Amino acid sequence: MSAEPAEKRSWTAEEYLAWERLQPTKHEFFDGEIFAMAGATLEHNVLVANVVGELRSALREKACTACPSDMRVKVPATGLYTYPDAVVFCGKADLDDETRDTLLNPRVLVEVLSESSEAYDRGKKFEQYRSIPSFTEYLLVAQDHVLIEHFNRQADNSWVLREARAGGKIELASIDCVLEVDEIYLKVFGAADAKGS
Repeated sequence: MSAEPAEKRSWTAEEYLAWERLQPTKHEFFDGEIFAMAGATLEHNVLVANVVGELRSALREKACTACPSDMRVKVPATGLYTYPDAVVFCGKADLDDETRDTLLNPRVLVEVLSESSEAYDRGKKFEQYRSIPSFTEYLLVAQDHVLIEHFNRQADNSWVLREARAGGKIELASIDCVLEVDEIYLKVFGAADAKGS
């Protein structure tokens, strides 16, 4: 996992959810353990805001909805509860319980990479995400340079990677929208825009 367990004991998912809903900060849960999530840099937060903003704009007339990083996602096959940096679901939200704060049917998931989380986001977390039947597209967004990696699920359940850099576009076929890389990186590197970084 990407962080140390918050407390050394074995928790049930129900205990985690009851505890987590009272916390001022976010925690992941997996295999009986709770993991504190690290804080984020300015660049990370600007990227998340830009991604959610661009998705919201692109999906305005579509039956899909973008949510920021406070939308918890559960991976039913493994029991992982986590907070992607952005998530898109289509149609009706399939929620874990009546509290309406844990999504089960993400279509697109976005993670902004950091030094502490990159290996996890690329590896074990992506492996678990892939077990979600509705999940079809994954974006990994670098925060130290302009690069977005776009993974797309194929009909045979294989995944194809495409890279997008400054001046490029990301075509999210499963939600019928296109994102401009330069808009995602707008104002991320201070006064310089994506083209000048």
